[in-house]
Amino acid sequence: MTIVRSAIFNAYFFGVTFVLTIPGTVLRFVAPHRVLDIAILWSRLLVWGARAICGIRLQVTGELPTGAALIASKHESAFDTFVWLSLVPHACYVLKHELMRIPLFGALIREVGMIPVDRAGGANALRSLVRGGRRAANDGCQIVIFPEGTRAEPGALLPLQPGVAALATSTGLPVIPVVTDSGRCWGRRAFRKHPGVIRIAVLPAIPAGTPRAELLRKLEMALGAGVERAASLVDKSVG
Repeated sequence: MTIVRSAIFNAYFFGVTFVLTIPGTVLRFVAPHRVLDIAILWSRLLVWGARAICGIRLQVTGELPTGAALIASKHESAFDTFVWLSLVPHACYVLKHELMRIPLFGALIREVGMIPVDRAGGANALRSLVRGGRRAANDGCQIVIFPEGTRAEPGALLPLQPGVAALATSTGLPVIPVVTDSGRCWGRRAFRKHPGVIRIAVLPAIPAGTPRAELLRKLEMALGAGVERAASLVDKSVG
């Protein structure tokens, strides 16, 4: 049954993406400020589909930002790559440049202000990231970056990449650590999607202006926490 549900969801995923790309492309030319609405709808439909088809529910603890913010999140599955569009007013993902080459879809990604990064670009990629981050912060976006740079297995923490520290310095924003256990239900590169609860815990922010080495150390400690412990830390911080 899991295989059947996963196959149905995959068809649903690509169907929703294809169908919404059409009005999104039209709006890109006639009302570009409305393209974000299509992206948010896309995210909400996918979250709904994961629950209705695969039995994957979502639980969020902690305080979600509404103004300009720098969200540094663990990354365990593809679920993480779209869920933030439905959680905050204007999610702006730092994403791999290859996605910009997808016909029509890539143009919509650029239109809603995502920050593409060429992971093989070295210093040029870092400068591009900084420029995109400053623009997104000035626009009041919630910048979402996966500081490990790629998806990790559940419970594992990969080395943090320098981009998150560069963004924190250039934008002057505090860094909000986020942990998730999405990989338990939706594997790193797995076809099967298992029913259960995906938990996202938003942790207390690391203050703006924290020195680079200290920032990375504190972020590593926060992201290394299990989601259960992280959720308890959130509960204490907002209680």
